[in-house]
Amino acid sequence: MTVLSVDEAKRLAAARAAELIRPGMKLGLGTGSTAKHFVDLVGEKVKAGMDLICVPTSEQTAAQARALGIRLSTLDETPELDLTVDGADEFDTKMRLIKGGGGALLREKIVAAASKKMIVITDRSKQVEVLGKFPLPVEVVPFGLEATRRRVEKICRMTGTRGPVKLRMGADGKPFLTDGGHYILDCECGMISYPDAVATALAATPGVVEHGLFIGLAKAVIVADSAGVDIIGDLG
Repeated sequence: MTVLSVDEAKRLAAARAAELIRPGMKLGLGTGSTAKHFVDLVGEKVKAGMDLICVPTSEQTAAQARALGIRLSTLDETPELDLTVDGADEFDTKMRLIKGGGGALLREKIVAAASKKMIVITDRSKQVEVLGKFPLPVEVVPFGLEATRRRVEKICRMTGTRGPVKLRMGADGKPFLTDGGHYILDCECGMISYPDAVATALAATPGVVEHGLFIGLAKAVIVADSAGVDIIGDLG
């Protein structure tokens, strides 16, 4: 058996998702290292003459797509998409996800919700029994930051842990800013025993713009490793 690197596994999952693309489709393009492979493959199809319209989930993805000659649109111009393909920082067997490691969770969720189908592409290392090993990103407005952080921390205790809730910092030593001009709190939960309840509570919290729990959005997860490709859910 050929042993694949993590990056090769990501490419393999992206290639399987690219088989779902049909001419004339309206695609949502995800953000992150795995989604980057999918965008490259979309670029190859466009170069070969396939007509596609794509909506990116971040400025980073938009820049990559433009460089590949992919025709871009917005959700105002193209409010309904056929398919969104994106990665995940973590997923469980119920296809519940943690996303937002790259800071694009708000746009990623908006684009996924506007799609008939969201397919997740990932390598096997992202699969967990219980969500929460990866810190849960929560996008918040800068105003009232400490008050919001404390409310978020209280909600995270619903998981049965008391891990820190930290403001994400950028490489410049200043708070990381999302494309929407917001901050991100990273919640080190350890395990999230009741993700649905945590998602509901965070969504109702003043100051919270969006959270990185994606529940009920993914129709299928394409998982790749050295053994090949597995499909959780339904690609149809």
